[in-house]
Amino acid sequence: MHDIRLIRENPAAFDAGLARRGLEPLSAEILGLDASLRALQTDIQAALARRNEASKAIGQAMATGDKEKAEALKAEVAALKATLPAKEETEREQLAALHDRLAALPNIPAADVPDGADEADNVEIARWGTPRTFDFTPQEHADFAPALGLDFETAAKMSGARFAFLRGQMARLERALGQFMLDRQTGEPGYVECATPLMVRDEAAFGTTQLPKFREDLFQTTDGRWLISTSEMSLTNAVREEILPEAELPIRMTALTPCFRSEAGAAGRDTRGYIRQHQFWKVELVSIVRPEDSDAELERKTRAAEKILEELELPYRKMLLCSGDMGFSARKTYDLEVWLPGQGAYREISSCSNCGDFQARRMNTRFRREDAPAEGSTGSGQKKGGNEFVHTLNGSGLAVGRTLVAILENYQQADGSVDIPAALLPYMGGITKLTPAT
Repeated sequence: MHDIRLIRENPAAFDAGLARRGLEPLSAEILGLDASLRALQTDIQAALARRNEASKAIGQAMATGDKEKAEALKAEVAALKATLPAKEETEREQLAALHDRLAALPNIPAADVPDGADEADNVEIARWGTPRTFDFTPQEHADFAPALGLDFETAAKMSGARFAFLRGQMARLERALGQFMLDRQTGEPGYVECATPLMVRDEAAFGTTQLPKFREDLFQTTDGRWLISTSEMSLTNAVREEILPEAELPIRMTALTPCFRSEAGAAGRDTRGYIRQHQFWKVELVSIVRPEDSDAELERKTRAAEKILEELELPYRKMLLCSGDMGFSARKTYDLEVWLPGQGAYREISSCSNCGDFQARRMNTRFRREDAPAEGSTGSGQKKGGNEFVHTLNGSGLAVGRTLVAILENYQQADGSVDIPAALLPYMGGITKLTPAT
């Protein structure tokens, strides 16, 4: 959500930020809505003040025996009362129109985000690891993993496309990955493990920007709730409508949850295999921090995700997304892309974003600095409020299904088996290798 005050103060900067997102200038339209609303609010306040003033004057006129003046004042008060409901309804409509216009616009990119239209303009920051050299032609996981327990046909019979039924050793590997990731993120990185609801209401989905823009990518229940597409939705909303003490920040939370996405915008993409599913597991990392700490927190969060890939010895690269490829709520995003030898390409496995105060404004989440004056105090001779919007960050630490795919393809053997990475062996109950069913 954008701050209307900043748009009033520097409309040119706002339009320049939108241009980096590929959007036309909109400050004139927004300021027009704002000016109309403010004029109406001024008119309403003047009418209310005059009504109160006239109501007091009625008593005074009656006390002095000026019945003619009293009747005139009564008529004026009645007229004001009659016109106010319509004006207040118009105010609600105009306020909603301005709110909806601002809510539909993406976040403004940070200054160090490269300009660009799409993923072709993203900038590679670093690479880690050397892709393995195979003495046979590596396969895509969809071609050999069914023999290891990754069953798409059974899932399709009961649920349709983009679902999978994992059996035996394959299910154990997926469970091991989730537990391994949680153990690592709740260790040195210091994220607090949470178990969150898998369904949220409209206001929560709006707070983390899945609504209204991404409604088509969500699944809705019969009672109007939304299945989470990521536990960012439930973790970040844990602080909605709160004023947090500065001493509580930073707040770092993590959760391993199923996630549900309709993949409405992915028609024809990754129709084979386990890359793009309607239901999948993911470890999410959410941070709530002070504004001055969010840039460093993004680097810290991304590093926490990188360490998972390094412990699993999976080659990856770190990409800084350009202005045209970032998510709606992000002001800066790093993508981690893991090497998939079966595809001969790097594919996204984690996306870590700094949203600034964009989500916090939608959730009305603020904090009070320890040295801030109390709301309304006049310590310096001026009224001043001590509350500021927090900054929110989120990232995958990691997407479990895509990590499973990366292990299958990077650790595959010529006989169709898959070696288990050393870091996962303590979680596998003695299984050291996935072997094809005979």
